[in-house]
Amino acid sequence: METLNLTQLGQAVGGFSSPEAAVLERVPNPQREVTYLARFIAPEFTSLCPVTGQPDFARLVIDYAPDAWLVESKSLKLFLGAFRNHGAFHEDCTLTVARRIVATVAPRWLRIAGFWFPRGGIPIDVFWQTGAPPDGLWVPEPSLEAYRGR
Repeated sequence: METLNLTQLGQAVGGFSSPEAAVLERVPNPQREVTYLARFIAPEFTSLCPVTGQPDFARLVIDYAPDAWLVESKSLKLFLGAFRNHGAFHEDCTLTVARRIVATVAPRWLRIAGFWFPRGGIPIDVFWQTGAPPDGLWVPEPSLEAYRGR
């Protein structure tokens, strides 16, 4: 196995000032020959409204079929936490997370579901995927019902 060169796992690491400054790391996938799905759920994702500065809250469900690389989970948590003081609209936050993961690990497939709590009385849910899932990949539903006072 190659040297991992991880800078965060097993280290004391402070938060990052912005998503751009955050370091998203990867590790080799020891099961590369298998097509499978890995899911991350961030039930307390937060960012700021870029206009009012008020906090926004979301539940992110990130599904991906790894290829050569896996997302290192501590770096993912720190990356997601970097949005806490970042002002951006829901759509931008959701797609920024997804595209950064794609750029870092080049998965076979990725889907993100951003379930945002209401702003102005309207929940905004954002969905994106890289394309059709690979043949034979079991893809469970994101598992969040339509808005009922989440």
